[in-house]
Amino acid sequence: MEVFEAIRRRKSVRAYASTPVPRDILERILEAARLAPSAENRQPWYFIVVTDLEKRKRIAKSGRFAGFLKESPIVIVGCGDRKASPKWHVVDVTIAMQNMVLVATGEGLGTCWVGSFDEGLVKRLLKIPEHLKVVALLAVGYPRKKLDLLAKILHFFRRRKRLDKIVGFEEYKGKAPNIYPGPHAR
Repeated sequence: MEVFEAIRRRKSVRAYASTPVPRDILERILEAARLAPSAENRQPWYFIVVTDLEKRKRIAKSGRFAGFLKESPIVIVGCGDRKASPKWHVVDVTIAMQNMVLVATGEGLGTCWVGSFDEGLVKRLLKIPEHLKVVALLAVGYPRKKLDLLAKILHFFRRRKRLDKIVGFEEYKGKAPNIYPGPHAR
């Protein structure tokens, strides 16, 4: 799958089949993170792959919108090293995790970026040292079909904004973007 096609197909998946992710695909996803750019090439990231069901259940209980993590066969915890890059660790980890999302999508997997979690609980559970900040969690697995009426309603009313609403050339050219951009948005 081409990169642009992976970007078009990517969506947040919150229902996963119990099918395990093959090791070679997981390694390709992690390699995509390793190859990401970072400020001054400091690579201030550390990723913890969580497959243990009990740990996933505890992580899932730590956030208001994280409950589905217990059924995701893999949760990748993205950590940023505050010592290695005090100013850019969050941005750099975010870039690396987006690489993971795109490669996972290209491999036919679903992902969901999770920012709703108790960092203290996650750090204690996974023995993460103080100098690392838990930036985000990433659910990874094969999507399971599920009727999610709330998601369908949300996507109907909050469609992607049109390009002309989010881009100006040479200078700012418009009003504040419309939250409900209409039928032409993708």
